[in-house]
Amino acid sequence: MSGAVYARERIEACALAVRTRFDRPIDCAIILGTGLGGLADEIEVEQVIEYAELPNFPLSTVETHNGRLLCGTLAGKTVVAMQGRFHRYEGYSLQQVTFPVRVLRALGAGTLIVSNACGGMHPLWAPGDLMLIADHINLLGDNPLIGPNDETLGPRFPDMSEPYDAALRAVARTVATEAGITLREGVYVAVQGPNLETRAEYRLLRNLGADVVGMSTVPEVIVAVHGGMRVLGLSIITDQCLPDALAPAHLAEIIAVARSAEPKLAAVVRGVLARL
Repeated sequence: MSGAVYARERIEACALAVRTRFDRPIDCAIILGTGLGGLADEIEVEQVIEYAELPNFPLSTVETHNGRLLCGTLAGKTVVAMQGRFHRYEGYSLQQVTFPVRVLRALGAGTLIVSNACGGMHPLWAPGDLMLIADHINLLGDNPLIGPNDETLGPRFPDMSEPYDAALRAVARTVATEAGITLREGVYVAVQGPNLETRAEYRLLRNLGADVVGMSTVPEVIVAVHGGMRVLGLSIITDQCLPDALAPAHLAEIIAVARSAEPKLAAVVRGVLARL
């Protein structure tokens, strides 16, 4: 059996396990980032599936990631939300990190909304600001598409000229404006972590054209685009990463900022889903 066929069978086995518990066409998949699990409270949950109950599914090892699928309804749309994601720094390969996206696509989700907490490098933006991801830079030193390609999952050389869907971004901007929410828009750079960056590294990343920095999102978006999904990305800036005014960052403070800004993110996600 080829590696590509084996991977597809693992995806299909996991998707079947979800369907036995929640067998409805999915309008949208959602990935909740660090400190953003509270968005789950907005979902009318019909089924909770622990990652440990799904064949081939990775397990969350980060304290703020609960590790379960929430299946139900949000803003009148059928959704499956990942309450907890995976990262390269946990020791997972990027193929493992993105396996859930493959499963969500196999379940029929054509749209992915991905969220994260991130460090802000734009000097005019502040912790608690919400940012719409317009583009990204992959500095993970790896790519989830490396290896044999299965054409049934996506093309060998997927186009990445617009990884974040322009129409979805326009809807998000409209929703934010109508709700009086300030929505920044910029470039997200993914680094491996788990340590936060040095002053020199922040300076470098800013010079490369990034507005915010984090340790996730990009692999999931690459695989989503590979699978033909439309993607909307939203970041909550949790700490300011200005090289010449850098203060130590503490996880508890990062999570607190993310949670305080979460109602704004929830409002934008609800509004976008309502207009899909």
